[in-house]
Amino acid sequence: MFLQRTIRNRTQVHGVGLHTGKPASLTFCPAPPSSGIHFVRHDLPQSPSLYVHVKNVTSTNNATTLGNSAFSISTVEHCLSAMSALRIDNLSIELDGPEIPIVDGSAKPYLEALLKVGLADQDEPRKYAYVTKPIYFGDDDKYAFVQPYNGLRITCTIEFPHAKIGRQTMDVDVNMHTFKNDISGARTFGFLKDVEFLHSKGLALGGSLQNAIVLDHDNVMNPEGLRFADEFVRHKVLDALGDLTTLGVPLLGHLTLFRPGHDIMNKLINKILDTPNSCRIMELAAPIDESDPRNDFRWMTE
Repeated sequence: MFLQRTIRNRTQVHGVGLHTGKPASLTFCPAPPSSGIHFVRHDLPQSPSLYVHVKNVTSTNNATTLGNSAFSISTVEHCLSAMSALRIDNLSIELDGPEIPIVDGSAKPYLEALLKVGLADQDEPRKYAYVTKPIYFGDDDKYAFVQPYNGLRITCTIEFPHAKIGRQTMDVDVNMHTFKNDISGARTFGFLKDVEFLHSKGLALGGSLQNAIVLDHDNVMNPEGLRFADEFVRHKVLDALGDLTTLGVPLLGHLTLFRPGHDIMNKLINKILDTPNSCRIMELAAPIDESDPRNDFRWMTE
């Protein structure tokens, strides 16, 4: 809770890429204190790396994409949600190609791989983003706001005009236990008409009933059905946790979401960074000297 954290040993996750449908794998690797979370492309010359931070988000269209001049990688949120829930501060995520494996469409395979090798505390204090005043972004149609809270709590509401979804709400204090049992297994979902359109454009070629919930006009098409009656809103919470890692430090606050998407999360995170008077950097073991400029969000983003 008080110290930075990485993992004890390397561990791999295998699957296929969502868009190419080709084999894909990643390797989670321990990283030194205060190094943050990075993606590394070992298949490219000089193995370029990419820091997981909102300043490196290049797209929020259907998924969160990170990029720089060397490469980009999309659909990072499922993988990163486990980092958020486990409070992993420092990690190198090595890739053998342009895509993260979609595995079963949830975060569960990533969580299991990380827990299998174990977590390791490091000899540096963890810094948190502690919300001191409400911060809001959105409109009547969709919004996100965060307010003071001694922990991480998410209240999420979704609405879809489909008989199997409708209006769903989840309210959860996020920790390793609730993430493992209530969130990590929730799969991504889509509508058959959208999947057919993406396939016609040569996209989502790796998407299938094995790694997503697919809905036709009336029903869930997956023969096994749903893992949870409200699996849809649970997955939206999972996505939000993944997007939160782009803040750069763990968040302490109560996050309320209404009809959220990656775009709303990205804009809220940018607004948090742009309003340091409403959110400060602190350590739980002892208060940070607020006169030190290193404890200001503006320093973090330089």
